Order: sequence, then C-alpha cells, then structure tokens
Amino acid sequence: MGKTLKKQRPVNLDLSTIKLPLTAIASILHRVSGVITFVAVGILLWLLGLSLSSPEGFQQAAAIMSGFVVRFIVWGILTALAYHIAGGIRHLLMDFGFLEETLAAGTRSAQVTFGITVVLSVLAGVLRSEERRVGKECRSRW
Repeated sequence: MGKTLKKQRPVNLDLSTIKLPLTAIASILHRVSGVITFVAVGILLWLLGLSLSSPEGFQQAAAIMSGFVVRFIVWGILTALAYHIAGGIRHLLMDFGFLEETLAAGTRSAQVTFGITVVLSVLAGVLRSEERRVGKECRSRW
C-alpha cells in the first residue's frame, strides 16, 4: 500500500473565523446569483405560459403576482440578475485585459460591481412600486 504522510497542517474547522477577501465574496455571489437566475427562468416561464394560456390564466397569473411576498421575490430575482450581469461584465473586462488582475484592482472592481447592483436594485424596487401604483389607477378607471 501507499505511504501515509503525516503533515503538520493547521486545521481550522470554525469557518466564521476565516476572513475572505472582497474578491472571493464577489466570486461566490456571482455563482449564487447565476443559480438564482437559472431557477427563476423556469418559474417565470411557467408564469408566462399560464398568463398566455387563456384570459382566466392571465387573471390567475395576475393574482399570483399581486401578493407582497411574490413581488418581493421578483425584486430579489431582478437584483440577482443585475448582480450577475454586472459581475459578468466585470469578468469580461478582466478577461480582455481592460482591468488588471491584481488584488487591488479586483477589490476595486468588486466594489464598483456591488455599487452598480445596489443602484439597479433600488431602481428595480422603485419601478416595481411605481408600476403597481399606476396599475391600480388604471384598474380604478375601468
């Protein structure tokens, strides 16, 4: 059989003590936002199919989308999509050599990505609430 090597390596089982750099957090969140977007596409396609199936299906889809929890989930999906797009553009800029691949440049580009995502997330929330307000006014006129 093979030799058993005894190495004196540090063992840290408490993950809360590990300080990840901002670039690592940005990379992990980019993967998570991709998974959220992938799952959301299936749900949103089902909802689109329901709304296009018949007038009753449209009313059912509208009823589903009118709840606060569902609107909050859609806002979360839009935020995940915004972060994934911003992070993807960041990675493309690094791959094409427009951004240096140093820790300082990576940290700065991650900060910019987070900032852009916050702005887009707030914008999505404001537009969604404005859309709801305008929709109520239109329904009350009919």
